[in-house]
Amino acid sequence: MTDWDPSKPILEIENLSISFFTRLREIPAVMDFSCTVLPGEAMGLVGESGCGKSTVALAVMRDLGVNGRIVSGTIRFKGRDLTNMGDAELRKIRGSEIAMIYQEPMASLNPAMKIGRQLMEVPIIHEGMGKSEARALARQLVADVRLPDPDRILDAYPHQLSGGQQQRIVIAMALMSKPALLILDEPTTALDVTVEAGIVELVRELGKKYGTSMLFISHNLGLIRETCDRITVMYSGEAVETGNITDVFNRMRHPYTQALFRAIPLPGANKNDRPLRAIPGNFPLPHERPPGCNFGPRCDYFVDGRCNATDIAMAPVAGDNRHDSRCLRFDEIDWDSPPPVEATHEGSRIGEVVLRMDDVRKYYEVSASKLFSGGDTKVVKANETLSFDAREGETLAIVGESGCGKSTFAKVLMGLETATGGKIMLFDENVQSTPIENRNTDTVSSLQMVFQNPFDTLNPSMTVGRQIIRALEIFKVGKNDAERHQRMLELLDLVKLPREFATRMPRQLSGGQKQRVGIARAFAGDAKVVVADEPVSALDVSVQAAVTELLMDIQRKNHTTLLFISHDLSIVRYLSDRVMVMYLGHVVELGSTDQVFNPPYHPYTEALLSAVPIADTTVEKERIVLEGDIPSAMNPPPGCPFQTRCRWKPKVPGNLCETEVPPMRTLAEGHQVKCHLAESVFAEMKPVFRVAAE
Repeated sequence: MTDWDPSKPILEIENLSISFFTRLREIPAVMDFSCTVLPGEAMGLVGESGCGKSTVALAVMRDLGVNGRIVSGTIRFKGRDLTNMGDAELRKIRGSEIAMIYQEPMASLNPAMKIGRQLMEVPIIHEGMGKSEARALARQLVADVRLPDPDRILDAYPHQLSGGQQQRIVIAMALMSKPALLILDEPTTALDVTVEAGIVELVRELGKKYGTSMLFISHNLGLIRETCDRITVMYSGEAVETGNITDVFNRMRHPYTQALFRAIPLPGANKNDRPLRAIPGNFPLPHERPPGCNFGPRCDYFVDGRCNATDIAMAPVAGDNRHDSRCLRFDEIDWDSPPPVEATHEGSRIGEVVLRMDDVRKYYEVSASKLFSGGDTKVVKANETLSFDAREGETLAIVGESGCGKSTFAKVLMGLETATGGKIMLFDENVQSTPIENRNTDTVSSLQMVFQNPFDTLNPSMTVGRQIIRALEIFKVGKNDAERHQRMLELLDLVKLPREFATRMPRQLSGGQKQRVGIARAFAGDAKVVVADEPVSALDVSVQAAVTELLMDIQRKNHTTLLFISHDLSIVRYLSDRVMVMYLGHVVELGSTDQVFNPPYHPYTEALLSAVPIADTTVEKERIVLEGDIPSAMNPPPGCPFQTRCRWKPKVPGNLCETEVPPMRTLAEGHQVKCHLAESVFAEMKPVFRVAAE
């Protein structure tokens, strides 16, 4: 390794092609992919699911499995060709010089081994380090990744840590041998936005501290902007654009990059005046790629006879630093012209109150255990005095971190759980203590739910049409089979799926198509109130845009009340009329979208907004990284639930925050905040987002 020149690239991927071989055919997953990472540089790799991002990462690790094979091209690490390297040499490099952090932290941790021992293994195996020295290094790294009480963490098992803490341990493990290259594959997808902000800050700082180069794989353009120096955009197995962040974000030169940006809710996007623009058509399957440009069939600038006539190579963009595009026409396109005008919409008519919750509480009793808790019964206060209403045709967003009580509230509302106290009025019926099996058919059909994961909600052995008809039968819609069949076809039209999908099985559908079937089923009984629990978080950005627009279209047509549970504040800002912020079972802020997204804020709302990654180089935001994790609902802090993490607490005189739960106060008409801060302090608050001066 000593002959490598540190001024040269640390990673050079040239014309890489990777295929997977099945009994039926060769499936080309990556084609003619090139990418260069310089020492200390962070390269972001973005694109939709199935574009080949993770395949490239696994090829660098030489971990493609038995079916995967590098068909052509080279991968050079510190000048040495990894594609021809033997297993013994690879073992020396993997985990020591090149480390990888995966999406799911528990996949990288041994559940039966203490954290300290797992961390110590890395330098002991790779560097022959002594045990005491390895433990000291492990302790240092645990402190570096900002985990409290490193000694306690080292002696803990993985299941005793939260998801964010587990991911920090995986990062510490990857850094134990100070690798020259760190590959991160969607490392924050499963984490809350506040935890994600802390991890992103951490990765950036540690990269600088240890001089580590990074390959950061993500579908989130905002995250890439905040962590990386350069970006490579992939589509259907090919790199279609690469350059530094500023060039690609501000002077994109590939139609797919432009389409991705138009599909995400940047500040200023609005569901009525400036709707999101979903990418038309579908992602091609590897064995069904079109001739010429892979993006051709979905491109606004496609020219028949040119774009599909020949293979297209990457070409340099004049005037920019290492900026290339795989488009024949990038010099001919007017990139500054506004997007085609989508139909603008009248806002949904907001009607009468259809749902009212008054002081709803949900407590769980955790069984006494003499072995672990001295025989005391513990009470988990999942929801504390929830009070709000929702109106016909309104979108009310419910936001907060995992464990704040969002999903518990949804279960109580749906009748899957019964409330401990309070009153839930759905239209004119009190359903607070009526479980779902005792609710009448009208109540069940008028209140429906769209779930987060479309894969888990469909019966894999039943056709799409049959699953929708089954819902119609349960809701007693239609007098006979013929009427129900016709209604099923109309529901497929409603969710913009072809009618021939009625005979398809769920396995033949993409994630976005499955979610549409879930929505069709939810509306089978003419639902008046729909609870959407993270309905787009498992979907790609362009599919997310299409499903979001679909929900808005159905709402406008049917005047549905939508309760939209999410941790993605960009989507919330785009589609909600009002926002309810929850923390540890309490509603801490409630107001119109404009009120909640502009100061004055509840201190927790301010931190949530600061954590949102924004893919816009003109927007500057204040950095507020929340320290510590959300406290346990079994052992909440006294006084204000947020006081253990609040940066504004010193502004409150005495120890009021620690002794009294704040009252719900009205700051303006319709805007309520649960906080002890004085009016004068609220008046001082600055906006979290601002447009940077040119």
